Amino acid sequence: MFADSAKIFIKSGKGGDGHVSFRRELFVAAGGPDGGDGGKGGDIIFEVDEGLNTLTDFRMKRKYVAGDGEPGGKRKCHGADAKSLTLKVPEGTVIKDFETGKVIADMSGENKREVILRGGKGGFGNMNFATATMQVPKFAKPGQPGKEMFVLLELKVIADVGLVGFPNVGKSTLLSRVSNAKPKIANYHFTTLDPHLGVVDVKGAGGFVMADIPGLIEGASEGVGLGHDFLRHIERTKVLVHVVDAASTEGRDPVEDIKTIMNELKSYDESLLERPQLIAANKIDAIYDEENNEIERIKAAFPDIKVFPISGVSGKGIQELLYELVNVLSTIDRTVKVFEKEFEIDYSSDKNLPFTVEIDEDGVFVVEGPRIEKMLGYTNLDSEKGFDFFQKFLKTSGVLEKLEEAGIVDGNTVRMYGHEFDYYK
Repeated sequence: MFADSAKIFIKSGKGGDGHVSFRRELFVAAGGPDGGDGGKGGDIIFEVDEGLNTLTDFRMKRKYVAGDGEPGGKRKCHGADAKSLTLKVPEGTVIKDFETGKVIADMSGENKREVILRGGKGGFGNMNFATATMQVPKFAKPGQPGKEMFVLLELKVIADVGLVGFPNVGKSTLLSRVSNAKPKIANYHFTTLDPHLGVVDVKGAGGFVMADIPGLIEGASEGVGLGHDFLRHIERTKVLVHVVDAASTEGRDPVEDIKTIMNELKSYDESLLERPQLIAANKIDAIYDEENNEIERIKAAFPDIKVFPISGVSGKGIQELLYELVNVLSTIDRTVKVFEKEFEIDYSSDKNLPFTVEIDEDGVFVVEGPRIEKMLGYTNLDSEKGFDFFQKFLKTSGVLEKLEEAGIVDGNTVRMYGHEFDYYK
């Protein structure tokens, strides 16, 4: 199964709720609130594993949920933090928001570990809300909810040299001859369904990483066949090598093949054609008609690109190609291309701050809590706009709903931190 992309669901853990309790001990007068804080929810973390080269595991399991934090306890006991969930991915994995397609993180270069979704913070216990004017807080802050989303994982191969060309032109054979890679080789289309990487050591000249990019076909840039899945692997390569069947063993025209591949690369991303390119005219061992010299025709069609006649089977001409690749790579920046972050997770929210609705001895409905106090702190009730905002807040925050649940009727008085008003629906 082709496994270089996967859609998965991830969710960080909810923070533990704060606890409401009051100290009750023998010989301890007016002990006060002692409800502890909740623990933090587990994070969702992505980490590079050098031993992985596909996203197959994420095709088998598609849902990943971190644990919730433990609630706080009495006697100021803090709830336990939940363990984070770490997902191992191969280097070169790009994590995108599935809805927008924007990049959340690129697990490449020095970015080996990243927290993608933070767990919710634990809620404060009621011991945190005692003040001179509110010495018996009967509420605690609930833990923040975890974040959840669908993400798209895309593996974009990290290689210095990418072999491109139509199926069955000898890319896998070439890679197996020059490196330690062992790609599957057979005489039928799309033998290669996964990109293969191999380390090429050139005697006396250093080495580089070469990738066998699965065969492209006409229309690949529009998603025909497996086009998009394969084209994404070319985005990081520094040098492109067009591998063609110079012997036309299957009746293909190598010149037209190169033109077609160039058009597909241009349609997908014009900048790809700005990279250094070489042509490997393969299967010269199968050329028997010396008068019909396809090599010269290829050179004439692409005068600005160096052409190297090679045989993946016999090895003829391959050393010259490798030395030229080393020479080209020595002149360009080989720093890994890392895709910039485009999507930020929004963690800002005051919606889960607590409040209480109680009826005092005079029948007044008393609404208290940090959420109410915070709202009144930045709202001018004497202005028309401020009062309109206040009314909308009562509806959207659930305060009116709680008042109705408590049995409020038209004409009852409501008190909020020194502000009193009569209720009318």
